[in-house]
Amino acid sequence: MARLEVDILTLFPRMCAGYLGESILGKAQEAGLLAATITDIRDHATGKHRVCDDAPYGGGAGMVMKPEPLVEAIEAARARLPGAWVVLTSPRGARLDQALARRFAEHGRLILACGRYEGVDERVMTAVDMQVSIGDFVLTGGELAALCVVDAAARLVPGVLGNAASADAESFAGAEGLLEYPQYTRPPEFRGMRVPEVLLSGDHRRIERWRRREALRATRERRPDLFTRVSLPESDLRLIDAGDDEL
Repeated sequence: MARLEVDILTLFPRMCAGYLGESILGKAQEAGLLAATITDIRDHATGKHRVCDDAPYGGGAGMVMKPEPLVEAIEAARARLPGAWVVLTSPRGARLDQALARRFAEHGRLILACGRYEGVDERVMTAVDMQVSIGDFVLTGGELAALCVVDAAARLVPGVLGNAASADAESFAGAEGLLEYPQYTRPPEFRGMRVPEVLLSGDHRRIERWRRREALRATRERRPDLFTRVSLPESDLRLIDAGDDEL
């Protein structure tokens, strides 16, 4: 049985515990499809106050995470999870996308080191396999990014989602990486806004064509950067501008 094993190394364990215990991730752990451990980096610090940060050499604002506690935490995690990839959350890392999430899920073992403060001592990089970022913005710490990695990867483990087709139909899924089509549920009318007729028709061929058209339109309008990278057949180019009566 495939499963995802992760160890999150953080200075603030409680920030991660709540999220991992709820909803799909909580159920995945109960089913044995996700094994999530949270390690307090301070457990590997020495001294009365277990200090894990210090002022940067050369001056400057803020503090820097010390190498000793974090590297020792990584080494201990590697002993618990042989073969795991060590991933440091960092603005300097590769952008997390669906393809990378799938690589993580398929590898099956991850050690996620959460950066903090003004950054991490560069000597820690000798113990890291890769760095990952969730976007071009700055967070207080790497915990949210680590949770994003776990969530995105865990959903791709067979059995985690109730409907196995859900992961394939979502935005960025599949080889093309299109945005997802609009979703509707009951009631059929809400404040004068009706569910598109085609979704109520029972005609599965028309529904699939409608969903394909709406996914293409959403990607073209909202993420032109993605749309320009997709090689579309002539039938899709015609479908984008087709009316509902032409589906």
